[in-house]
Amino acid sequence: MTTQTISAPEVYQGQFGEFTITKSDRTGVIVYRTSLAIAAVCFAIGTALVLFAPNPTTFKLLTPLYACFSLALGISLLTIHIYMVELHRLLQVFWVIGSITAIVLALSGSDPLAITVYTQPLSLLGIGFTFAALTGIYFKEAFCFNRWETKLLTPIVPLVLLGHLLNVLPLQWERLLLGTWAILFVVFAVRKAVQAIPPDIGDKSVFEYLKARRSAKA
Repeated sequence: MTTQTISAPEVYQGQFGEFTITKSDRTGVIVYRTSLAIAAVCFAIGTALVLFAPNPTTFKLLTPLYACFSLALGISLLTIHIYMVELHRLLQVFWVIGSITAIVLALSGSDPLAITVYTQPLSLLGIGFTFAALTGIYFKEAFCFNRWETKLLTPIVPLVLLGHLLNVLPLQWERLLLGTWAILFVVFAVRKAVQAIPPDIGDKSVFEYLKARRSAKA
């Protein structure tokens, strides 16, 4: 008779004690990365259509592509690990505001969503919150993992949006920055896919410590 040995989970030493990584933790990271990848692909396809095949049919296709991008981003914001709960919730609120604005614009206007946003820059004051949430992810990844692509993406996103909102960027620069954004977003998603899982989970002892502090204050 053979006996099967079940290896014990690896124990990590955190700042406030030891912790282990569960199957649920790993699943959450996989969902986070998969959602980011879907968002990146949708954004890249949409950008390619705008830059290389602008026509009425293309603009209609951009609405479902944006819906898929936004939904995937929302799932990423649910599963991302951020130590500061307030910041995490703020990014989620930003996503909700941007999503509600996008739905209202899509349902209330006769033009496709992309045309409405492009011809009415003030709409970015609402829908732009979605991209503020995305920028928050870029910033977190740049800060935690020193990723060069997210260091570039963090300023590129507000530069594109504010440049269009204030009408200070020439069209050629808008196209260049938009294309760069799409490429770097895909690079980011691909590099996340091959990154080891534990770093994305972070130091669970910190999460437990912060949770205990909040409970004590309550």
